[in-house]
Amino acid sequence: MAYQFETRCICGDEHRSDRHPFGAISAPIYQSATFSHPGIGESTGYNYTRESNPTRAELEQIVSSMEGAVDTVACSSGMAAISLCLELFQAGDHIICSEDLYGGSVRLFQTTGESRGRLFSYVNTADVQMVEQSITPHTKALYIETPSNPTMQVTDLAQMHRLAEQYHLLLIVDNTFLSPCFQNPIDFGADLVIHSGTKFLGGHNDTLSGFLCTSRKDLAEKIRFLFKTSGAGLSPFDSFLMLRGIKTLAVRMERQQSNALAIAQWLKKQERVSKVFYVGLPDHPGYEVNLKQAKGFGSMISFRTDTEETARRILERVRLISYAESLGGVESLITYPMLQTHGDVPVEVRERLGITETFLRLSVVLEHIDDLIADLEWALS
Repeated sequence: MAYQFETRCICGDEHRSDRHPFGAISAPIYQSATFSHPGIGESTGYNYTRESNPTRAELEQIVSSMEGAVDTVACSSGMAAISLCLELFQAGDHIICSEDLYGGSVRLFQTTGESRGRLFSYVNTADVQMVEQSITPHTKALYIETPSNPTMQVTDLAQMHRLAEQYHLLLIVDNTFLSPCFQNPIDFGADLVIHSGTKFLGGHNDTLSGFLCTSRKDLAEKIRFLFKTSGAGLSPFDSFLMLRGIKTLAVRMERQQSNALAIAQWLKKQERVSKVFYVGLPDHPGYEVNLKQAKGFGSMISFRTDTEETARRILERVRLISYAESLGGVESLITYPMLQTHGDVPVEVRERLGITETFLRLSVVLEHIDDLIADLEWALS
């Protein structure tokens, strides 16, 4: 029997009452670096935690179930997952990326990526014609964020899959903002899906993690080899924390989305807010595309204030909402992308994308909506 998504968050593809020793309901933390062999040339299936661990294996199975992947590796951070993905490419390989990309990804691509001979182009991937015009004989992959961080651009995944098939490219999608609860890129042809599990999957602002999922067995074999070789694996205890967080993913995402829509609508009415970026608003340019490929809009909002003074005033006056990096935990956070998440992006690029002194990003989560709006109202007053 195929389980619904909410059930798969808890037990993956199948549930057995005897799957854990002694009938434990929660996955045990196998806090062991190494495992003994029953005999020469024999194995329990686990030899050394850098390669595999029972707690991490359960987490990977559940994330694979949620994303519809053939395999997933759980990494020590989202950046570790992206770094592992980059190891699939060689010097001279060209990757086309969404122009509005998480600043940490840009930093990695422009340093480690380029120093090892890989080539990167940044284009508006919402413009299919522009993406196609950027493809060269050396292009090997499309790297997509949708919605993007932080300006919430939406890319048509079906169109990207069409290009990937036509030009024999890998389609890589960072699915952090919507999570597998609201979007499953593999259903639209993605070969690889990346998550910063620190965010919505973990959901409690207490654990760093990352995931690299694949829909292809050939890629899964390469990734597993790189994974055990590089030592990027998530620890057993952090794997346990991620398992705990994912169990409530579906209910958290629904409430967070409800809160976000209410706040986005409220922000649109404020005199000191000049523009609101939220894919759940019908006037968002990617609204219809997102409806086609996602089951929800998520809870990430960006907005532009009338002046830099207003933006800084909000950051300094919020009390319930924390001025902090990251997103997706149970505490709402507000971020100044030009100084924090995108501080390493060249100024001319940031300004062209609109990531300026008046631009703020808001992660809306689980506090009562009336309290969140009251906090923003106070900060804007």
